[in-house]
Amino acid sequence: MRTLRILLCCFLLLGVTVAQISAPTAWTNNPQIESRVDALLKQMTLEEKIGQLITYSQGARTGPGTGRSDYKELVAKGQLGSIFNLTGASATNAMQKIAMEQSRLPIPLIFGLDIIHGFRTTFPVPLALAATWDPALVERASRVAAREASREGVRWTFSPMVDIARDARWGRIVESAGEDPYLGSALAVAYVRGYQGSSLSDPGSIAACSKHFVGYGAAEAGRDYNTAEIPVRLLRQVFLPPFQATVDAGSATFMSAFEALNGVPATTNAFTLTQILRKEWGFRGFVVSDFGAIAELIPQGVAANGMVAAGKAILAGVDMDMESSLYGPHLTELVKSGVVPESVIDESVRRVLRVKFALGLFDHPYTEGSASNGIAAEDLELARKAAEESFVLLQNEGGVLPMKANGKTIALIGPLADDAGQMLGSWSAKGEAKDVVTLRSALTSQVEAAQGHVLYAQGTGILTASDAGFADAVAAARKSDIVVLALGEDARWMTGEAASRAHLDLPDNQQALLEAITATGKPVVLVVFSGHPLVLNWAAQHVPAILAAWFPGVQAGPALSNVLLGASSPSGRLTVSFPRSVGQEPLYYNHFNTGRPADGVDLSRPPTNDGEKYRSRYVDEQNSALFPFGYGLTYSTIAYSPTTASATTASAKDLNAGSASLKVTAEVRNTGSRPADEVVQLYIRQTGTSVVRPVRELKGFQRITLAPGTSQKVEFTLGRDQLKFWNIDMKDVVEPAQLTVWVAPDSIRGTPAQLTIAP
Repeated sequence: MRTLRILLCCFLLLGVTVAQISAPTAWTNNPQIESRVDALLKQMTLEEKIGQLITYSQGARTGPGTGRSDYKELVAKGQLGSIFNLTGASATNAMQKIAMEQSRLPIPLIFGLDIIHGFRTTFPVPLALAATWDPALVERASRVAAREASREGVRWTFSPMVDIARDARWGRIVESAGEDPYLGSALAVAYVRGYQGSSLSDPGSIAACSKHFVGYGAAEAGRDYNTAEIPVRLLRQVFLPPFQATVDAGSATFMSAFEALNGVPATTNAFTLTQILRKEWGFRGFVVSDFGAIAELIPQGVAANGMVAAGKAILAGVDMDMESSLYGPHLTELVKSGVVPESVIDESVRRVLRVKFALGLFDHPYTEGSASNGIAAEDLELARKAAEESFVLLQNEGGVLPMKANGKTIALIGPLADDAGQMLGSWSAKGEAKDVVTLRSALTSQVEAAQGHVLYAQGTGILTASDAGFADAVAAARKSDIVVLALGEDARWMTGEAASRAHLDLPDNQQALLEAITATGKPVVLVVFSGHPLVLNWAAQHVPAILAAWFPGVQAGPALSNVLLGASSPSGRLTVSFPRSVGQEPLYYNHFNTGRPADGVDLSRPPTNDGEKYRSRYVDEQNSALFPFGYGLTYSTIAYSPTTASATTASAKDLNAGSASLKVTAEVRNTGSRPADEVVQLYIRQTGTSVVRPVRELKGFQRITLAPGTSQKVEFTLGRDQLKFWNIDMKDVVEPAQLTVWVAPDSIRGTPAQLTIAP
């Protein structure tokens, strides 16, 4: 009888199934979904409504948890709408059964998890995936994560993180796409499309969550949870575009940030949550707070107690309370006292139910999948490809790379050469160290197959002051033809959330080990594992080859061995600027010029006269990055022709109307002897405008493959979307300007074309 009542209720309320919806964003304005939401909402009590606005962690994977043990009772009463950190088909189905069979109204739960760069198949960390400049690959990786997660009942991920990160000190830069809003937007869309597929109702799709809204990546001093001051024009020009791109792509949910933005905590910021997100962009999904963020309004100083915090958050536009345990205890009283209109509650519940209907949870509340005992071969292959594309060759003096293995002795030294757990990065979801193939394992296998030999010595730990292993490491180096030195950060303690760094050098005594090995006179290849852009000045001056490997995931070893030995060529490009000194931070390529630029001044030494001193400069460091945004080498040599344009003039009026555009091109030639993948980048600069514009802005990119001796004409289109900006009147328009355009290999090179945008 109970089952019959559930089926009858679902039939009356739901009508046709959500599976009929196929377009990626169809759920946002679907009349069938809206009528079903309306019908269900009318039957709900205030307590049941509030229950839909609460999510608790059943487990302690991402924090201390609530300390509660009454989840089953809350679900049975209809007072808990979501659970995160609960995985596995049997566990999620058991909890879902309570919601569907014991609660008064059979409203399914939604199960969430931090799936940041893979579920079971751990791909490179997001900063590394960004370095591929390959949205199609990121979409495929996200699709794998969605398939694996949904099989275990997880239908909601707290990803993508689309914060623009301009400060290398910030721990969560590892979760970002870097410092550029154009590239960040392209990759944000790729994540959403991968997670959500062609239809949210597909059992293999999961709801994306765009985070952290907004400005979290601009935390003062690069310190996590710190405040951010972002002028509104800068907010709209740089920090908001990736979020808007995810709305346009159909992202089902958003997460509010921890920090106070311009003095207003993100969880009480009606300007961003309601005015921009909902009124201007038309977002129709729901907003969840970050972990415990509503309770944090009390120490932030804008709420005297939990009731005030709950009221401010719900009125500002935070629909769901994650782990603060404040909506449940306080929203009923706030509604009854008139502080919070019930219509506000209704609208938040409507948003949550809209996503649950769109996911097809009412039709198919249970997962029919089961956890895999391993990783599929095709997913491992994709993980390897992603890792290979993510590696950035920063330096290769004398052509040290690729190495020759045939009959050679290679010394492999360093604490990260054989540490499987570190390769998973700071957010590994259900990834397991046993799935990882380390550099030591893969390199040894490949080198020995070529009749070579690998000598391994750990040398030191990641975080240790002891030099007890130095002697063995130096001895191994002296016996070798070449040294591969695997150094870097601790993925858990030095990268990710709550892992901001005031010093960006190699940690502890790793620099000393690097210097000791280099002193042997053997050629050294430094492989840097990190989640921050590190200060590598000494290495850049003394080490012939440097490869940024980030944290590459389960196929770290095979991918690295392939690149180091030349089976594949590095093709990654930086999406963050590597500083010469931490004192340069925040450091980013798309900065404004000043009235006293340091152009033409030798910044490698202190000033010696007034003409050198009274400039926008440091007296003890250069202005420029050690390795700039967009930079990366290959094993071949690539030449770019000067940039050309289809016309020298275009009308701002026509560009704003969408009736005009400019074509810009360059010939890109592989002048070397090896095939190469090249990331061709389009940059612009506008002058003569009503507000200052950056010295360069990325406005397009293409990955191309060139055989030795071949060339390709690469073309880009510049239209309204590429040329508009928020002007002095806060209008998002194209203005008359002088326009400089570069088709270039990175943000500091290229031969430009000069154009005019006329009135």
